[in-house]
Amino acid sequence: MSINQIQTPLDSAVLETKEQYKVYYKIVAHAFDSLVESLSKKQICNEMEILFISQYAELLSYSLEAFRIKYLFDDEEKMRIDLTESGFPNFLEFRYLYNDLALKHEHVSKLPKVEDLKTQFLETLLKDKEEVSDFKLHQAASIVYYASVEQKYIFKKFIQGKITRNKDVTNGEYMVSWSFYDVVHNRPFVCFMYFDLYKETLESYTQQIYEVIESVADRNMSLDMMAYAIDKKLPKVLPKKLRKIDLGPLHNVFAKDELEITHVILKGIINKTLDISAYAISMRLEEINSTDTFSEGSFFNKQYLQIWESKKPQSYVFTSHRILQVLHDNIPEFLNSLTQAPIEIPALKL
Repeated sequence: MSINQIQTPLDSAVLETKEQYKVYYKIVAHAFDSLVESLSKKQICNEMEILFISQYAELLSYSLEAFRIKYLFDDEEKMRIDLTESGFPNFLEFRYLYNDLALKHEHVSKLPKVEDLKTQFLETLLKDKEEVSDFKLHQAASIVYYASVEQKYIFKKFIQGKITRNKDVTNGEYMVSWSFYDVVHNRPFVCFMYFDLYKETLESYTQQIYEVIESVADRNMSLDMMAYAIDKKLPKVLPKKLRKIDLGPLHNVFAKDELEITHVILKGIINKTLDISAYAISMRLEEINSTDTFSEGSFFNKQYLQIWESKKPQSYVFTSHRILQVLHDNIPEFLNSLTQAPIEIPALKL
């Protein structure tokens, strides 16, 4: 990784107010709900893939809600949105959140008891006729945060999906999924591998499959490189197909990248031709398929590896009808470069 790829808290925009958190959370939650529904309607992904994408999106939405609660009344720390081609929180936010929850009991021990805080609230509001201080509100929000947020549901750098059996074994008897939050691009990715096993049972080889995937396929890279690394380290796995889905960037009022779509949306919001809730989400799908095998190694230590054939990457944009009109008016050449015309999704109403 070059020095220019290292992300720091300075590489981000900051959400300052409760209203901004509320708007941002609604945009991301609506984007993923609409994306999953559209993938099904347009048959871009199969039923099993959509199920896993939906589960990964739920983890991300859960994490964003945890951010909202965490920063609700915190005047010192604010959530940061990545400034690169992302529109999502900087990965450091997820790491801080995960580490914070790991010290949950230590933090809770420093907070007042719920009953004591309730009594103080009532005395301030009813007896003293005063507003509750921000410090007390922050304590209350912290209690809610630590009581309601579960560390196991936070979107991590790498999330392993379970291996399932395929109904259609054309592309392999098994399918395994995984998701990762790439620390360079600060965006979530979802991968699927379809495969067969050679002289090995799934039960005895599952853990090894999981360990290899996490060690060699936990970041964005070319599918050829990813497929070779997995194939090389798992001699009993016969990969048939790999698919990688790039969920983003998310183009919205909080994004600060240089992408054409983002700039058109931001200009529309500034000129009042688009609502502040206007957004679009891009998606890129890459796929490679095994067409043959070749051998590597000596006669006594020979391993057969896959020969891969890449499909042309597919690019999609999902957004509402009004934003589609604005994009067509401003960047028609870019829209013509997509795999298909931008896919319409319901507009978000705040």
